Amino acid sequence: MLPPDSNLTRREVLRTMGATAAALLAAPSLANADDAATTITIAPEPLFDLSPWLYMQFMEPLGTTDGSVEASWDHLQQKWRPDLIAATQELAPPMMRWGGLFSAYYRWREGVGPRASRKPMHNLVWGGVETNQIGTAEFLDFCRQVGADPLMCVNFEAEGDPRWSINELGEARSGNAQEAADWVAYCNDPDNKERISHGTREPFPIKVWQLGNETSYAPSRFKKDWAIRKTVEFSTAMRKVDPTIQLIAWGDSGWAPEMIEKAGEHFDYLAFHHLFDPGAPLNDADYSRDPATTWAVLMGSVKKHERKLLEMRAQVERTKTALALTECHFTMQGRNRCDLNSAWATGVAYARFLNLHERHGDLLKIANLGDFCGTRWQTNVIMIPTPGGKSYVMPVGKVMALYRKHTGRQFVRVSGGPPELDITASRTGDQFFLHVVNTHRTRAQTCQLTIPGFTAQSGKAFEIATDPMAELTSAKDDPMTVRERALVIGEPLTFPAASVTAVELAVRPA
Repeated sequence: MLPPDSNLTRREVLRTMGATAAALLAAPSLANADDAATTITIAPEPLFDLSPWLYMQFMEPLGTTDGSVEASWDHLQQKWRPDLIAATQELAPPMMRWGGLFSAYYRWREGVGPRASRKPMHNLVWGGVETNQIGTAEFLDFCRQVGADPLMCVNFEAEGDPRWSINELGEARSGNAQEAADWVAYCNDPDNKERISHGTREPFPIKVWQLGNETSYAPSRFKKDWAIRKTVEFSTAMRKVDPTIQLIAWGDSGWAPEMIEKAGEHFDYLAFHHLFDPGAPLNDADYSRDPATTWAVLMGSVKKHERKLLEMRAQVERTKTALALTECHFTMQGRNRCDLNSAWATGVAYARFLNLHERHGDLLKIANLGDFCGTRWQTNVIMIPTPGGKSYVMPVGKVMALYRKHTGRQFVRVSGGPPELDITASRTGDQFFLHVVNTHRTRAQTCQLTIPGFTAQSGKAFEIATDPMAELTSAKDDPMTVRERALVIGEPLTFPAASVTAVELAVRPA
């Protein structure tokens, strides 16, 4: 298991944790939770600020494969579904991203103005037809209702892919730098005549924009040198309209160093994606027959995600360029695309990803886990049952909401504790926060907690714990509700098996 807040080997863990902990690790069959309590130590000095955008959500119209945006909108009432709004408010996303592959053939003017005159479009990746009844104004209204900052992906000349530049009907679907700049003006310019003519006098203040979605993942898309040239061109045009906007350029597949060298002054963040399959036996419906193996594969997946983060860090470390993980999730197959995502075991695995994101929060400033909403594809953070039914938050959303609501502003170091506990810590003033993932499937873990120089006055734990194979399939039957409990100061803390816990501690100087 990954030791808390480190990449230590088992041998190093034994050496640093002392004889008692070493004995427990050497004889795990005897190391019950009641046998001993090891100590978690929080170093109180802040190391760096944590971005609230580490819990960003990503909305993309997924067409006939998922019916995501069209299913979210009540076309008869011409408004967002109230149950989706309520579920999203529970999720409390700090940022919502509009785009994805869809942005490569999305023409934003088709989704503004009077709804009766909006032109439908063919969804070239996901299939079906999008009505464009949900466009810029509607997306920004959604962001306002749920309290999220908007992030827009512009059409980056169809990522250079001729399949998207002109569709089979002969329609031009590629957007140039001027079109992107016009979109910035439409949203941000207080005097924009086009927006005002559509009945909206006040601007839509969108401060973060992404240039395309993912440019390096196919031979048919832009080559690196051309993408760098286009990054400069788009940035220049968009910032001429509003110099205050923040821009995200593409930096995956080894592009980051050269993108920084040749265009670094033209953007604020470098984007990368990480969508991956953690491996067998998770690609069929039999994962529940071998819970131990399924659990081991999911817990081990954190190493693969860590390698991706370290790969990106290595490319930007010299310049300290901020990173934006604008898409990330498992891509397991199954009886209904990625069905294991409905199980609590996956929620625990994603909590470990969130801990990794916090540890890399000095450079990682925007991060995502999952597609936002839809009717079928279970990489979704929120599921929309059809026909009818109440929207509900999936396990990945459960842990994102838990962390989002109980996280400090500044990252602090944490050490010690049982090796089965994956722990991060943060603080805001005299309040400290722990995010604790018990990676042991069947055994609780108990430990003491200390903060040198401080005395705890009160504490609470907010905890999700259930059978790892329990599935969340409706809003009515939810085995993953958050349980709140008061902590007894001075007493050991116990974390149930396969649990994710957020701890809040109010302290005073000792």
